[in-house]
Amino acid sequence: MSMTTEVGQAPFVATDKFGPFRLKRLAVLIVFALLALAPGELGALTRALMTDAYVQVSVFVAATLLLFYGAERVFRFDIGDALRNARGWQVPLAALLGATPGCGGAVVVVAAYSSGNVGFGAVVATLTATMGDAAFLLIATRPDAAAVVLPLSFAVGIAAGWIVDRVNTVEFRTATAGRKELAPFIGKTRPQDYAFLVLAAPGLVVGSAQLAQIEFGSIFGVPVVWWALAGTFLGLFIWATSPLQAMTNAKDAPVTRMAEETSFIAVWVIGAYLAYDYLDAFAGLDLQAAFNAILPVLPLIAIVIGFVPGCGPQVLVTTLYINGVIPFAALLGNAISNDGDALFPAIALNPKAAVVATLYSAVPALIVAYGFFWLAPGFLN
Repeated sequence: MSMTTEVGQAPFVATDKFGPFRLKRLAVLIVFALLALAPGELGALTRALMTDAYVQVSVFVAATLLLFYGAERVFRFDIGDALRNARGWQVPLAALLGATPGCGGAVVVVAAYSSGNVGFGAVVATLTATMGDAAFLLIATRPDAAAVVLPLSFAVGIAAGWIVDRVNTVEFRTATAGRKELAPFIGKTRPQDYAFLVLAAPGLVVGSAQLAQIEFGSIFGVPVVWWALAGTFLGLFIWATSPLQAMTNAKDAPVTRMAEETSFIAVWVIGAYLAYDYLDAFAGLDLQAAFNAILPVLPLIAIVIGFVPGCGPQVLVTTLYINGVIPFAALLGNAISNDGDALFPAIALNPKAAVVATLYSAVPALIVAYGFFWLAPGFLN
């Protein structure tokens, strides 16, 4: 599936730079490094959580993205042409692209709408079906829940798209929308991209073994924690020096795209892991007890959080579910309402369409989330 010239994001702002680094990202890297090097319980907990984030999520994200982008490059499939020629299958195909983990598929559909290749129902379908980068976390840690959330979001996206195509009469397209090349082109595959791949390979072995309840203490005589920390901080370096916001240019090599996008996702996953366990270990905050006190409104809160652009809030919601703090209904509502990182480039390409489609997605999110909340309160909790 080729995400060609219409797919991307806002240009890199040169003022947020110090040498090869972006200042805000460099600050995050330094904070994470200090936490990992801290003495005592803080450092030990941080290193353990970073190891978990790497072998439980990051390596699986890397493998999925490499497979996805590699297949895209090999088969040279032009999704824009496929969507334009799909006719009655536009909405299901758009929902399928949205249900693909990550944000790339959803952005392709929004770009295709802006350039006149699909109808508005396809935009609603893809933004309703997508869970963004949070899908990677859910697949890696709760595949049983992912096996329900992703197909259900896909089905809801199709239904929502078809209904919108029937009732919506507003045209959001403009003559110039979707014509910009927004994602910076990196070019030649860099040494850090290959190094990221080399470190991720043994990490994937460890992560796969853990799924089979097999524990590895070391690989090639090197403790797993050091493999994981090396991969983690290489990813943080790639992210801190990147000219990108989240998405990569379709012309870049699959290994480069994998390293860049995995590193971006990993930052949010690490942040979510640390935030939850720090609150539990050092603040003594019982999130589960606090959230139980407002249980009936949790699906609504999760749906509202889904309106926030970016993957960070959505990854946090998924983390709360994984740790048993919020019910499955809240996760499902968030999955249907959120657009992850796709909302940033979607707004850049066609802000009216992106905002209206996101608001439309709230309706099925409320129906499905509260349907599960009242009719199947203990489902997958």
